[in-house]
Amino acid sequence: MTRLSLHITLAAACVTGLAACDPQSGTDVSRGETAFVPDYQGVDTRLLEGDLVNFHVAMTGARDADDVHDYAECAAAQYTLIRGFGFARHVRTTTGNQGGLWKGDAVYTISPALPRGLKTIDAEVIVANCEENGIPTV
Repeated sequence: MTRLSLHITLAAACVTGLAACDPQSGTDVSRGETAFVPDYQGVDTRLLEGDLVNFHVAMTGARDADDVHDYAECAAAQYTLIRGFGFARHVRTTTGNQGGLWKGDAVYTISPALPRGLKTIDAEVIVANCEENGIPTV
């Protein structure tokens, strides 16, 4: 066997071996990213005054403050439905992260009709979206 045919044979064996490799399925986390594995640790709901409601949420495994905001919004939407209303308006959300424990403090107004403002939510739509994305509600 000549040197050239030996190299061709070895190259063919390598290509065949690589072709048999099956890429890992279910790994959609690219390099440098951490997997999103949230642990939702509960909601504390307080009726402040009239239609003003305060939600305290806690979770670990959040990627950023947006995950905490989404959790609070899901709680607000379900609470709105429980109270017999269909809509809510986001007033404010503050978030913090200490040692991997994310906390959110959100305030919403709830109402039977679509309230004025830019940050309104349709509670039924939000609850369905939360269920689809695996985010618990109240």
